[in-house]
Amino acid sequence: MNQRIVRLFLLFSMLFAAACQHAPGPATQPQTVPAAIAIADAYGAQVASAVLDAGGTAVDAAVAVAFSLAVTYPEAGNLGGGGFMLTWMDGQGAFLDYREVAPAAATRDMYLDAQGQVVDNLSLTGYKAVAVPGTVAGMSEAHRRYGRLPWKELLAPAIELADQGFVVPSLLAVNLQEELPRLAAIPGFLHYFGGLRNGEIFRQPELAATLRRIQAEGAAGFYQGETASLIVDEMRRGGGLVTAADLSGYRPVWREPLLASWRGYQVLSAPPPSSGGIAVLQLLKLRDLLAEDFRGLAHNSPQYVHLTAEMEKRVYADRAEYLGDPAFIDIPVALLVADDYIARRAAGIDRRAISAPGSVHPGLEPHDTTHFSIVDRWGNAVSNTYTLNTGFGSGVVVGGAGFLLNNEMDDFSVKPGQPNYYGVVGSAANEVQPGKRMLSSMTPTILLEDGRVKMVLGSPGGSTIITSVYQTIVNVLDFGMSAADAVAATRFHHQLLPADLVTFSPSRPLPSGTIQALAKRGYRVQPHDWEFGDVQLILRDAEDWQAASDPRGRGEARVLH
Repeated sequence: MNQRIVRLFLLFSMLFAAACQHAPGPATQPQTVPAAIAIADAYGAQVASAVLDAGGTAVDAAVAVAFSLAVTYPEAGNLGGGGFMLTWMDGQGAFLDYREVAPAAATRDMYLDAQGQVVDNLSLTGYKAVAVPGTVAGMSEAHRRYGRLPWKELLAPAIELADQGFVVPSLLAVNLQEELPRLAAIPGFLHYFGGLRNGEIFRQPELAATLRRIQAEGAAGFYQGETASLIVDEMRRGGGLVTAADLSGYRPVWREPLLASWRGYQVLSAPPPSSGGIAVLQLLKLRDLLAEDFRGLAHNSPQYVHLTAEMEKRVYADRAEYLGDPAFIDIPVALLVADDYIARRAAGIDRRAISAPGSVHPGLEPHDTTHFSIVDRWGNAVSNTYTLNTGFGSGVVVGGAGFLLNNEMDDFSVKPGQPNYYGVVGSAANEVQPGKRMLSSMTPTILLEDGRVKMVLGSPGGSTIITSVYQTIVNVLDFGMSAADAVAATRFHHQLLPADLVTFSPSRPLPSGTIQALAKRGYRVQPHDWEFGDVQLILRDAEDWQAASDPRGRGEARVLH
């Protein structure tokens, strides 16, 4: 074992004790401290710290964290899901799409009955909800391009966590209980995850063996050989569609990140098949075009919420109509973020009343994901969002391999105009087709100032990801909030339909005066169905780094010596 491996294991040996007593929250240190992290759980924070301290890049740390979260954050961290990684490495931006794809046997109407009606939960729970996973291929490709430390070292912490176990945090135990009514009947789910009990050690020996195959063979240790055979066997047992050919044929895709100038910053964000980058850029530009209307408005005041909801109506109308997998449809990205188009959208905003849904058209002419943010000592950055879709995904566990499979097929538009789990609607642009990537709201984002990283952020939350990321940016840049205050602030959400509904994060409600005033305008203002958003933010303020993990979650942020 070389010195670097020894050092990594020595650092990692502190993980168990430290994670049991961590205190999540913000961190601020001067620029002499070279790196910063904001991770969705304490184990991941320990792993990222060890990798960065051992001389790894931001991508090295991201790879190690992604695999560790597959062990300790099973409701969203994953081997059987997919996501997006936005990078700023050596002064260049890149975007890695390792989103899941529909199996070759998928068909447009596979979730409809003989009468053409949607079959409840078929796209959400169980075997037919599973798409071809992309996470392992994505991490392998990111490491091939940007990694510095050996692949085997980066898998070691996750294997140790699966072998030796981790102490189950209370939020994980709560999340399991919330999802049990949906998942308890899925064969094998309780056998593998019924033992998640608050404060107890949870071990996953079969998952450790799977991780060892990936450690030894790279992506081939997942998409071929024993692990692939176990996935295919599980699909056959339950009538799923993913085949050996689907697995061996999966490839992640490097794309150009969405890039735009805004207020002197360079904003890098997610291109299609994510809707998030386009939506956030539209919101930021709309905000500036309505600057006079926003001037002097207090944070989360009634008029502030109303104007933002009006902006969001138009953004989600465009999302529903135009966006999908760019390999299957032509997406007018440049037109959707063009200044003259945004100006036309701003002109239609009603300053006083709620715009009816029928009056908000697409403007062109013919509950569980996880995110982490990392900056390394060289100023490189990773903003990574990946997911199983909803909590614990489809509920299908690969027998003998110990990991969950996604339910990303629900992110397709299973029928035009039919809302998915998150209440958003879609059109034929996002219909089910074999080999197609489903539309996403994941919005990993990096802001640059004078060629240096200013902000790295992202969030889980389905359709609420877009509004969470947008409001966090505005909290910092318009209201002068610290990283900690920006992620902790009350957030609200509106997404076109229902036209009068504004929801807020349940643990941090909007002011009662705001709720009452909006109700007089005809809004229904109520807590969201779940605690949406778990923002992980790194911020350069003057010459200092700040890092903050959302207090709604169980994450940890650090600025590293």
